[in-house]
This record gives sequence, C-alpha cells and structure tokens, in this order.
Amino acid sequence: MEFLIGNFAELTITGLVLGSVYALVALGYTLVYGVLQLINFAHSEVFMWGTYAVVWVLTLLGASGTSSLAGAAGYLAIALVAAVLMSGGVALIVERFAYRRLVRQNAPKYIILISAIGASFVLSEIMGLRDKIAGFLGLQGVLGDYVNNPRNTSTLPVEIKPEPVLQIGNYMVRDTELLIIISALIMMFVLDQFIRRTSFGRQIRAVAQDPEAASLMGANSTNVVRLTFLIGGVMAGVAATLYMIKVGATGFNVGFVLGVKAFTAAVLGGIGNLRGALLGGLILGIAENYASGILGSEWRDVTAFVLLVLVLLVRPSGLLGESLGRARA
Repeated sequence: MEFLIGNFAELTITGLVLGSVYALVALGYTLVYGVLQLINFAHSEVFMWGTYAVVWVLTLLGASGTSSLAGAAGYLAIALVAAVLMSGGVALIVERFAYRRLVRQNAPKYIILISAIGASFVLSEIMGLRDKIAGFLGLQGVLGDYVNNPRNTSTLPVEIKPEPVLQIGNYMVRDTELLIIISALIMMFVLDQFIRRTSFGRQIRAVAQDPEAASLMGANSTNVVRLTFLIGGVMAGVAATLYMIKVGATGFNVGFVLGVKAFTAAVLGGIGNLRGALLGGLILGIAENYASGILGSEWRDVTAFVLLVLVLLVRPSGLLGESLGRARA
C-alpha cells in the first residue's frame, strides 16, 4: 500500500496509457458484437498484424538508432498509415472468409465463433511461420529482414526515447504517454461522432437494432458488416502503432493476452457500447496498475478478471450497458 501511495501519480498515468490501448482494441470487439451479436475472436490477431506493419515499414525506411518522438514523427506517421491499412485489410479478410458465408446461411452462433477462433490461430501461425512461407516461395533472400526468427520477438529498428513534458505530483509525464492517451480520446470522439452523425453510422445503428427493418429501409447489411469490421481494424491499427511507440517490441503471439484484456474491457464497460469500451479500457488499465502496486506485478492479470467478475455480478450488462443499436442520435 505504501508503494501505491508513494507512486500514485505514476501508476495512474501509466495505467491510463495501458488502458488507452485496451480501449482502442476493445472498440473492434464492441462494434462487431453490436452489429452481429458475435465476438470476433480473431481481432487480437488483427492488432498483432498491425504491430508488425509498424516494424516492417520502419525497417524498409531505414530508421535506426535512437530518436525523440518529434524526431521520429515522420517515420511514425508513415508507420501509422501502414498499420491502419494492414489491420483494416486483415479485418476485411476475416470478415470475408470467417464470417460472411456463415452469417448469410444463418449458421448457429457457436459455429461462427469456432470459425473466428480458427481464423485467429491461422493468422497467428502464418506470422510465426513466415520464414517457411517465404522459403517455399523462394523469397527468403529478398525478405530476410522481415521473416527471420519469426518465433522470436521483433523490435522497432529505431528506439523512441520519451521526454518529460509535464509534472503531475511526483511524476514527470512523458510525451509518448500524452500522445497515447490523447490519441485514444480523439479516436474515440471521432468514432462516436461518426456512428451518431453520419449516414453510414445511422445504417450501422439500424442494422444493430433490427437487421430486417434496416434492409427494408434500404440498408445493405453485408456492406454494413464489412464497414464495421473495417472500422474495428482501423482502430486496431492505431492501437498497434501506439503500442509499438510505448513497448517497442512485438511477437506472433502478442495479441493473445492483450486481446483477452481488450475483450474484458469491452465487457466491463458494456459490450456493444462504444463509450463503454473506452471507460472499461481505462478502468482496467488503472486497476491493473494499482493492484501491481499493492500486491505485486504477478497479480496484474488476476486483477483484471476478478474485476470483471465483480462488475458482472453487480451489473451483468456492464458499467454503461447501452447497446450500439440503441445509441441515441
């Protein structure tokens, strides 16, 4: 407890940073659930592919050494675009091959969930076996920088050195931390306004509330589902870039634990609720840090799921609980 009190500001800020990444990934879970009433278990791998896009683009651009956030801004902007395109593209592939046909045939939900779990393993193992795939295609020499040691951790070729910019209590907040928190809030606001104010957003809400009535009113449910997966992928790409700025390393299985935490955040805030995903992510990140400060870092993961169980016992619909289909215009 003394450690928590003495480092309260640091644990709070770093918890918000971690929670911001959870929240952005959680948006993908909550969007798909809001429209299809299904969990996209492959979304964690959509995030993972985005992290590799960041590493590969910076490697291709020749970034190296140590740099400040401002000095690497140009590289990171290009990496962000690449991560968004990669994660968005992978999300569309998941929708096309793991969901669309089964949804059209009104397959039982457990079948679709199994399909999503299978897609998750396929995406993970493709990344973990990319050296074998490149060798089979005769591209091992050309792609050596991108496929070597696929089962090991891949790190950014350039180290982003955080710089202190603001003091809160006894903790100096770094520029990378402010970037992550502010970026998550901005993306959440933009997505919330898109869903509430635009024609596409109204179609998403209409399909989430009543697919048959939405079709009668001219909404194309297939396009709406595709758009929903794409938006979730875009958010995962942003989260992947921010994650790499903070952590600087990734692996073929990096999405598993983080994906489970993001799903927990979505359920905690109210699955199907966009603002709930943000709230759940921030609460989860802070709660994990506080528990680490009191009990030790080995209790971090336990805390996340104990918190989830306690909230669901009191409020099964989550903290906010309002579904995407019932979101107010």
